[in-house]
Amino acid sequence: MYLNKAIVIGNLTRDPELRSLPSGIKVCSFSLATNRVWKDKNGAKQESADYHNVVVFGRQAETVAQYMKKGSSILVEGRMQTRSWDDKTSGEKKYRTEIVADRTQFGPKGGASTGGSPATKMPVEAKGEELDSIEYPEEDINPEDIPF
Repeated sequence: MYLNKAIVIGNLTRDPELRSLPSGIKVCSFSLATNRVWKDKNGAKQESADYHNVVVFGRQAETVAQYMKKGSSILVEGRMQTRSWDDKTSGEKKYRTEIVADRTQFGPKGGASTGGSPATKMPVEAKGEELDSIEYPEEDINPEDIPF
């Protein structure tokens, strides 16, 4: 049995580029950074970043190009693929490994990905106006009052 599955959550390092294949299918490519934090033997905090090239096809490509920008947080699920070509100028063989996305899911707005839910990061007041909130009834709900 073989498995080729990649799941990454990170921030875009540049704005997505939208192109079209000769067949008319849309292709969106972007780069994604993922961070890793750990403590070394001495207990000092260490941090490193990895960069991933991502390619998305079809309607999903158009959506990513429309709503995502540099710094946006995104989850990408897909497969790893390495492609090769001959460089036109030097004639040498070039390689590129990328994630071909099957599914994308946008993260919290503003690229914030440091714990908590997006709801906890929302301001209580916006431009001096109080945000609408749901007020729940104080009394218990009687199941016999439900119409179904």
